[in-house]
Amino acid sequence: MSSEQFDSVWDAIEDTPQESENMRLRSRLVMALTERIKAEAWTQKQAAVRLGVTQPRISDLVRGKIDLFSLDSLVNMVAAAGLHVEMSVEQAA
Repeated sequence: MSSEQFDSVWDAIEDTPQESENMRLRSRLVMALTERIKAEAWTQKQAAVRLGVTQPRISDLVRGKIDLFSLDSLVNMVAAAGLHVEMSVEQAA
């Protein structure tokens, strides 16, 4: 019995390296947003107003429904939350 090793959970569950990288980036943004919401003690309604989305979208966010959010929408919400995104591009291992 052999077991396959993966660099991340996304590599294990996504079909392609592209999908894996996309989900990895989205998950980091979702974590940053949920941490910000908790740190500011915003209710879901307050967070929705501040981030320019509906309360059900905030519910999806804090429940970790990463697949429901595009990178674009998450970057927009991060900026609305007063956070800054930095990106680096490196050769894949």
